[in-house]
Amino acid sequence: MNSLVKFQDADILNGESTVIYGFNMEINEGDFVYIIGKVGSGKTSIIRTMIAENPLKKGKAVVCGYQLETIRKRNVPYLRRSIGIVFQDFQLLTDRSVEDNLKFVLKNTGWKNKAEIDERIEKVLKDVGMETKAHKMPHQLSGGEQQRIAVARAILNNPRLILADEPTGNLDSATANEIMNLLFSINREQGTAVVMVTHNTSIFDNYPGRVFICANEKCIEIGNEVF
Repeated sequence: MNSLVKFQDADILNGESTVIYGFNMEINEGDFVYIIGKVGSGKTSIIRTMIAENPLKKGKAVVCGYQLETIRKRNVPYLRRSIGIVFQDFQLLTDRSVEDNLKFVLKNTGWKNKAEIDERIEKVLKDVGMETKAHKMPHQLSGGEQQRIAVARAILNNPRLILADEPTGNLDSATANEIMNLLFSINREQGTAVVMVTHNTSIFDNYPGRVFICANEKCIEIGNEVF
């Protein structure tokens, strides 16, 4: 099985500072992976390295077929198109409808056929239970609904990998569970690997997965039994 993500003895940077030394991680299709740790421990820096926002200056890493330590700037958009990203604060465009948010992404990733664009948007909105919200503006939606739209946006291009950075951080517990159910079903039904940054270790009880913990400038995989 080919790895979607593979880090080998990689140093993870935040700005000019190294926050994690000698990072090793291998993720395959269908994996559900948590990265946990205190604020400032390097969790989000790992995500930023995966999308080539932070450079990799020491060690090796491959993400969705792209070698991060040697990736050319012109190839970074293609790397990011193969990954779905879900943020804590949704990052929807507030000046346009749900449908136009999704159209914006498709058009910027090479889709041109109007019928195919409309069909894809209808499909992903149905997948996340938001098929009646296409014409709503983001401010007309609850936090949970906005995050569902963010998940829909992340799966538009059928990514093999979803990176979710504290996707439940701004949500109440009931809504957080809805988003976790959604991510878990995408992972199980479509085989999409999910890497999720979180500080909420109680999630593991209901949504088991592999766990990496960041602490003391290291990030290592641990067993769920710790919790």
